[in-house]
Amino acid sequence: MDWTPVSYAYDGSFAGFLTCVFASYAHREEPMSFSTPEDGRISLWPERTVDTDEARAQRVYRSLAPRLGQEGRRLVVYGFLTCLEERELRLWEFLRLGYERGPSVMRDLTDPRVSVLLKAVRHLTNEAHLLKGFTRFSDQGGVLAGEITPKNRALPLLRPHFAARYPGETIVLYDRTHREALFCQKGNW
Repeated sequence: MDWTPVSYAYDGSFAGFLTCVFASYAHREEPMSFSTPEDGRISLWPERTVDTDEARAQRVYRSLAPRLGQEGRRLVVYGFLTCLEERELRLWEFLRLGYERGPSVMRDLTDPRVSVLLKAVRHLTNEAHLLKGFTRFSDQGGVLAGEITPKNRALPLLRPHFAARYPGETIVLYDRTHREALFCQKGNW
């Protein structure tokens, strides 16, 4: 069965990406590229705008562990946080392979659809580990404020560490690269 080549435009969120995965299987479409409003890229493929649908995203997310195993699901979630070029396309290729092969896909380390994601996730986790030790906070009127400039979206990996490290404090950690921030008040993020 042939799949129709398309270019997906979505909001850039993880739920939006999972909604694109749902749409690709529902419409038998093979994404050739993914774009977000910040990209400004033009595609030669027919473009389909996919609006984020939480119910469809949850449906795809719930399918990850049974179809790919826990390790495969973790690779997809962490893979989305990486700075890998065309990460959505690489993730979609991995998902398609994983849905065909099942959890054993994680043992095929020589397949480029697996190895490229493993390498990108290793870069993400290494960067997060370094940031745990080198992030500095300053007291700003009772609030501990810090700023980082990671290549990857490392804030979700840093959240549990700093919540446990400063359980009674109010913390703001700003990611200058991605213009995102984490706020913590007495251990609650």
